[in-house]
Amino acid sequence: MQENRLAVCYMFASIYEAARQSALKGPMKRVECEEVAQEVTNAAAAPLITGRQIAAAQAKEGESCEFGSLKYYGLCCVGGTLSCGLTHTMVVPLDLVKCRLQVDSAKYKNLITGFKISVKEEGFRGLAKGWAPTFWGYSAQGLCKFGFYEIFKVYYANLIGDEKAYLYRTSLYLAASASAEFFADIALAPFEAAKVKIQTTAGYANTFREAAPKMFKEEGVMAFYKGLVPLWMRQIPYTMMKFACFERTVEALYQYVVPKPRADCTKSEQLVVTFAAGYIAGVFCAIVSHPADVVVSKLNQAKGSSAFEVARQLGFVGMWKGLMPRIIMIGTLTALQWFIYDGVKVALRLPRPPPPTMPESLKKKLEESQ
Repeated sequence: MQENRLAVCYMFASIYEAARQSALKGPMKRVECEEVAQEVTNAAAAPLITGRQIAAAQAKEGESCEFGSLKYYGLCCVGGTLSCGLTHTMVVPLDLVKCRLQVDSAKYKNLITGFKISVKEEGFRGLAKGWAPTFWGYSAQGLCKFGFYEIFKVYYANLIGDEKAYLYRTSLYLAASASAEFFADIALAPFEAAKVKIQTTAGYANTFREAAPKMFKEEGVMAFYKGLVPLWMRQIPYTMMKFACFERTVEALYQYVVPKPRADCTKSEQLVVTFAAGYIAGVFCAIVSHPADVVVSKLNQAKGSSAFEVARQLGFVGMWKGLMPRIIMIGTLTALQWFIYDGVKVALRLPRPPPPTMPESLKKKLEESQ
């Protein structure tokens, strides 16, 4: 057990050390290593890893912490929690109608009809069904999604080096976001299962506190995780598109649309670019992840069914039901998430590196090859 504990600590210490030295920080963000922290210690203050040292974080002027420090990652987790928890809770009424349209298209024929029927049967309060598991579930997901993305992005970049990190940055964003979402969905799955059950099964439960014990009694722990695989199928492609498309869209906007360099833009102007890039990314996210989203909704409604059985029953056309309301929902939601996340970074004075630029070493190689 002691050896396993030391191995785990060594792994996380290695990730931290590598992540501090990001290949994507750009020429204006050099890692400062002016001091050395004490050795990593356990609760009894004895060294967990003999001889291992971690450089202390030194914040630059005007910033609350250094890029890649533990404080930086912790505050990024705060931003992710707020961005996902708040935005998903805001669109609960639209999400509720979207889920009902997916699982019962005969009754809820379209978005407008779905709202009318839902209000007629349950009143306006009924549109808020599932808000609690939505808030807590997506808060946990946002914490892991954004926090782990920041860690994996700089860790993978450090592994392959500055030049490859720049040349293959799209692949880097895809790999980092997929890795982050894998863990984020494990945190989300129980809450998502309860939310869909509340929203799509009439009379089952009105609150998360009612639904969770009932689900556990009927199907055990698997009631909360039977949708994990289709959730991965939905969320991992969605998140890969969300982060990679956003990063490259921001880069393109500053290069081709914004009339001045990012460094000359005010914080407000930068946040406008963030919102625009987020909305563009959100539209693509909705399209890529929609079939799996329909399967998740139907799966949590039907007992004893597998994801493949549900997909076969729905057919190709059935898996695209509710696409338009989801594009509206996800586009707006993704734009707001990036806006809130970047806004939290501004408010907390976190380092916000500019879009990556070509390393000088790579420029020299290209010049020599010509």
